[in-house]
Amino acid sequence: MATTEEIKMLRDETGVSIMQCKKALDEAGGDIEKAKVLLRKQSAIAASKKADRTLGAGVAAAYTHAGGAVVGTIVLACETDFVSKNEEFSRLAYDIAMHVAAMAPQFINKDQVKDEDVRAARAVFESEVANIPEGKREVALQGKLDSYLKDKVLLEQAFVKNPDMTIKELIETAVQKFGEKIEVVRMERLSVK
Repeated sequence: MATTEEIKMLRDETGVSIMQCKKALDEAGGDIEKAKVLLRKQSAIAASKKADRTLGAGVAAAYTHAGGAVVGTIVLACETDFVSKNEEFSRLAYDIAMHVAAMAPQFINKDQVKDEDVRAARAVFESEVANIPEGKREVALQGKLDSYLKDKVLLEQAFVKNPDMTIKELIETAVQKFGEKIEVVRMERLSVK
């Protein structure tokens, strides 16, 4: 049975409802780390159920870093004005804009990666794995491509404020919290250099 303090701590860390935190802690036998994993799984399920909903509202956010030398901007969309006007939703958008400024992703999701980008990366990595035995070469090449895409795709990147969570997981948690589909529909990074 989860204690009130454990439930409160999990709620503070995840932002998920008290009842969901209690249920996850009970299922995890009081282990907070296991409960976090369970809540992330539930967030992914909740997000997939809302994937076909229409986005009708949102917020644009910008983060300026390094004395104005770098700016990250995003448009974070949701279903209703009720959510878009929520202070926590605006904070989420600002945090993702900060992440864009810090990590310089090139694509929002894997669907935006063009075939020519993958071909160019593959050509570079093929020369890097040329000395690996033939049987393991394709696995090494695929590992390098996956790593490359993870560095370039916003949703696959580890969140700068919490490297244990990807941007996709951060958004899925927000979907569970707000009960609406949430999506980054546009991003831009500007820098002086």
